[in-house]
Amino acid sequence: MDVFAILNLNELALGLSNLPMFPFFDMAHYIISVMSLREQPGALAVSQLSPLACWFSSMLYCFGGAVLSALMMADAPVAPLSNTTNLLIASLMWYLVFYCPLDAVYSLASVWPVRLVLTGMKEVTRTWKVVGGVTQAGRKYKDGLFVMIAVGWAKGAGGGLISNFEQLVRGVWKPETNELLKMSYPTKVTLLGSVLFSLQQCRFLPMQTHHLIFIYTLFIVTNKMRMMMMGSSSYPFSSLESVLYKTLFVRPLTFSPLTDSTQGSDQTSKNSSISDQIRDQKSANTDQRNPEEAENAKKKD
Repeated sequence: MDVFAILNLNELALGLSNLPMFPFFDMAHYIISVMSLREQPGALAVSQLSPLACWFSSMLYCFGGAVLSALMMADAPVAPLSNTTNLLIASLMWYLVFYCPLDAVYSLASVWPVRLVLTGMKEVTRTWKVVGGVTQAGRKYKDGLFVMIAVGWAKGAGGGLISNFEQLVRGVWKPETNELLKMSYPTKVTLLGSVLFSLQQCRFLPMQTHHLIFIYTLFIVTNKMRMMMMGSSSYPFSSLESVLYKTLFVRPLTFSPLTDSTQGSDQTSKNSSISDQIRDQKSANTDQRNPEEAENAKKKD
């Protein structure tokens, strides 16, 4: 892009696209993911009751996106766990966050400046997951735009998309927390990134990959830090999302005069039939209570 050349950002964008995630960015991702699990209601009780279930839930938090994308691409779901080094590092982070004496690691990582940095590093890994998922789908399904979007979304936000399954591991069932029913900020921003990188992969977006990586990473990191500093969970495009939702998917309430008159006539006929039934019931009761008067009335007639 000419803008990058004018601002001398080409080298910075290219350097960011070649930035290795292992080991520091991956460790930040594992720490924040396990901390998110620990802060779930009942997670500490599960860690004392069943360390194996707690470890499995932590691995789903750390590798859920890779597992889900592998299932979608018809690969082995255990393939993401074949990297022994990453699995051992994630397991070490799990142990230190849950079982470190005096909660030293969790307390240190919970310090606001430290957590801010770790969260920013975790958001950087989100970009690489989305790009990896889109590229993986693009190799197998060339120009398969929707397949690329789905796989990139799954790989970048799989931990949230399979949250109901992870909850079952801890003995919790909350179907109302399904991400498809009410998407959280990470799921929304990952879907946005997956759409952008898929469009760029299919050449519908005239932009180089490292330029898009730089713009998207800058956006999600700065926005996440803004949300943490302001204590807000507002989505930058929430207003636009609300307008599009009301415009495209909410049906306006319409009232038909013909329908209203028909309903009114039906209601009137129902009321008249009820009145006739009540009158007949009263006459029958009168005949049962005063049989002699009824017979005299018949004789007079």
